[in-house]
Amino acid sequence: MNTEKLSKRLESVANYIPKGARLADIGSDHAYLPCYAVKKGIVPFAVAGEVVEGPYQSAKKQVRQEGLENQISVRKGNGLVVIEQNEVDCVTIAGMGGALIASILEEGKDKLASVKRLILQPNLSAISIRSWLIENGWELIAEEILEEDGKIYEILGAEKGEPLKPYKNKEQGLLMGPFLMEQKSAAFQNKWLSEMKNWERILHQLEKAAYSSETEERKQELKQKIKMAEEVLML
Repeated sequence: MNTEKLSKRLESVANYIPKGARLADIGSDHAYLPCYAVKKGIVPFAVAGEVVEGPYQSAKKQVRQEGLENQISVRKGNGLVVIEQNEVDCVTIAGMGGALIASILEEGKDKLASVKRLILQPNLSAISIRSWLIENGWELIAEEILEEDGKIYEILGAEKGEPLKPYKNKEQGLLMGPFLMEQKSAAFQNKWLSEMKNWERILHQLEKAAYSSETEERKQELKQKIKMAEEVLML
């Protein structure tokens, strides 16, 4: 992977960046995504944010090698602290857990006033992001799921709007993704068949466990998830 040819995952993220947007890529690592977006003429300006010293230095080096210092500002800091008020209108956060992405958005809420689009790619727990979006007035406008190197990734695009608009069944949609449920791609089916097997294995273990209210609650939760997945996959 380099700034000319991104991974399939990051290229899919880049596809959702609006042309002409001012971009902030949080957790930018080597700054491949902002470099690609600037070089392809998608965005005129980007901030590459990194909290860890090693990746921060890698991002600075990459931007310098590409000769893009005038268009990409590499900054060290935690989450959205790296951007100023009204500085950007599109934020990408890719390659982290969903709960961490949601906490970054929550802690930096004051920086999102001028942001028109969020593009979020969790490695797991996309439900945490969907829940945060609903609670904070962001409408899910697009979802994508893809498989790369044996791993499955989800990409979520959101804009300010009607948070519940995409959801026919909120509980199922939060878990599995309202757009992804409609598409039912091969990657989607692979993901949820695998999740179901895992839930059934855990449920089988819990059936043998000594009774407790916590165990019963967990069993009911797993049964509900299995039922929801079966309905969507039409098993």
